[in-house]
Amino acid sequence: MHGLQATVNHGLILRFFPYPLILTIFVFCKSRAMTITTLEAFYKETSGLIPSGINKEIGHFNVFSIADIAAKVQKTGAMPYNRRAYYKISLISGRNKAEYADKVIDIEKNALLFATPKIPYNWLPQDDNQFGNFCIFTDEFLVRNKSGVVLEDLPIFQSNGYPIFQLSDEEAEEIGNIFKKMHKELASDYAYKYDLLRNYVLELIHYGQKLQPATALHPAHNASARVSALFIELLERQFPIESPHQKLSLRTAKDYADRLSVHVNHLNKVLKENTGKTTTNIISSRIIREAKILLKQTNWNVSEIAYSLGFEEVAHFSNFFRKQTSISPANFRQ
Repeated sequence: MHGLQATVNHGLILRFFPYPLILTIFVFCKSRAMTITTLEAFYKETSGLIPSGINKEIGHFNVFSIADIAAKVQKTGAMPYNRRAYYKISLISGRNKAEYADKVIDIEKNALLFATPKIPYNWLPQDDNQFGNFCIFTDEFLVRNKSGVVLEDLPIFQSNGYPIFQLSDEEAEEIGNIFKKMHKELASDYAYKYDLLRNYVLELIHYGQKLQPATALHPAHNASARVSALFIELLERQFPIESPHQKLSLRTAKDYADRLSVHVNHLNKVLKENTGKTTTNIISSRIIREAKILLKQTNWNVSEIAYSLGFEEVAHFSNFFRKQTSISPANFRQ
C-alpha cells in the first residue's frame, strides 16, 4: 500500500462542498436521528431515473462515471448526509481529502475507496480535475450462495480499518479497466451478465485487500484469536448510535467478558496478546470515536450523547472525553 497520511482533525466539520465531484461528498446533517438513505433516494439525488423493478430484484448493482453523475448532481443541489443502505467502491483521480471518522487522509492523485453502510465519510476535492468511476451494490447482490463470500467478514469492510488506498498510475489503469468491463457488461443483453458483474466486484475487493497489510488478511486461528475476534464483533454490533434514545448495552470489560462467558482477566490477556491494548482501552477508543461523530454530525445535546454512550452523568462523560482527547466535548464541537 502506498503511504497514506492520517491526522486527527479536532475541528472536523463534515459538510457539502460545491465542487465538481459532488457525488462522493456526503453531508453530515444535524438531525435528531440519523436515517438510512435508500437506493431510491440515491437515484433521486443523482439523476431522478430509478431503475424499474428495483424492489423486485434480489440484490442491486449499478456502475457510474463520476463525471456524468457530477453534472446531474450539480443541478439538484446538496445531498443531505445519511448512512447509506448499500456498499460503494470508487476509483477517483484528482487531489482530494478523505475525512474518515476523526481522521483526514490526503490523496495526491489516484485513490481506491471502499465504503460500507456502517461508516460515514466525506470526500473533499482539492482541484477541478476530478474523474473516475464507482459502483454501488447491496449485500444481497453478493449473497454467499452467489459469490461465496460474506461481505461483513471481509477484511476490506471491517470498521476498524482505513479502506482508502492511494494508487500509482499503473494501478489506477488496472482498476479503471475493471470498471470499463463493468460498464460494457451492464449494457449487454448476456443472460448471465450479473454473474460476471459479481466477479468484477470481487476482483475489485481482492485488489483492495492485496493492498492491505498482510496481518489484516491472515489472522491467527487459535483460541486466543477467536476470543479476540468475537470481542471485536460484539463491540462493533453496538454501533452506530442512531438515536439519542439508543443506549449501549455493553459498557465495561466485565460486561463483554460475561457475554463471552470468559473471565475478565482472560479477556484482557488475550486482547493484550492480539492487539497490544487492554479491553478497557479498546472499548474507550471505540466510544470516543463514536462520541466525536455524534458531536459533529448531530445536534443532540451533550447530555443525550452521554446517555447514549452509557454515561449516567454528563460530568462523567465530559471527564472521560477530556482524558482521552485533552479537549472538552463542547470545545471539540465548535
